[in-house]
Amino acid sequence: MNSNSLSGLTVLITRPSNQVDSLRQAIEAEGAKVLSLPLIKIKALNAAQAIQDLKDKVLQLDSYQSLIFVSNNAVNFGGEVINNYWPQFPVGVDVIAVGPTTAEAASVRLACEVIQPSSGMTSEDILCLPQLSDVSEKKVGIVRGQGGRELLADTLRQRGATVDYLEAYSRTPVDYTSANFCNRLCDAGVNVLTVSSGESLDRLTRLLADNRKRLQQLNLVVPSERVGRQAEKAGYQQVYNARGADPLSFVSALGELGINQE
Repeated sequence: MNSNSLSGLTVLITRPSNQVDSLRQAIEAEGAKVLSLPLIKIKALNAAQAIQDLKDKVLQLDSYQSLIFVSNNAVNFGGEVINNYWPQFPVGVDVIAVGPTTAEAASVRLACEVIQPSSGMTSEDILCLPQLSDVSEKKVGIVRGQGGRELLADTLRQRGATVDYLEAYSRTPVDYTSANFCNRLCDAGVNVLTVSSGESLDRLTRLLADNRKRLQQLNLVVPSERVGRQAEKAGYQQVYNARGADPLSFVSALGELGINQE
């Protein structure tokens, strides 16, 4: 792409504030404008029991056969705790990550090899890895935030694994009123919406409220086919699958959108 390839687009970014910079810079470098309104706030754990539960599981890390990181936040928050108690990552534990960005972050943070699916960046793709095909009587840890999809754990348990969640951070909605949120979109001239997860899509849809019918006509970029189906079911009319949540995938999708608008 050239520096003006996205000229004419004003893109809403809804990612948590600690994940905005790289995507904003990538989009602005191609000539688009950006409005950042994070929908989910990512925070370190503050409840004593949650902190203790995570510590207890990290101290038993060498009892797991596989450890799955579902996001960069999982690496940042979970990896910090792991490094506090394991200066050298335990041998014999397969580290698995969703997507190349998360895999790279885990490799750097934990100084170990990281397995990632070559076919995609979703829980469904993770479940196709040969390392997780035969997990009967094995122990698997999933590093994530509090709450989230259950598909990964449910499927691995059906395959015979013992699965623990290592919940390393909390996610809470950012507090906007619907009127304020929609006014800021309109004032900025946003003509492209983006979300990075099904959770952020749900939050966006609720905030659109009485403006939903009009604003759901805008182009919406999503990270996966699953979130795309969710968006179409919710009423969005122009949904584009970036096939990844990383900045390069989103910029590529925005480029295709710009071509389609010409």
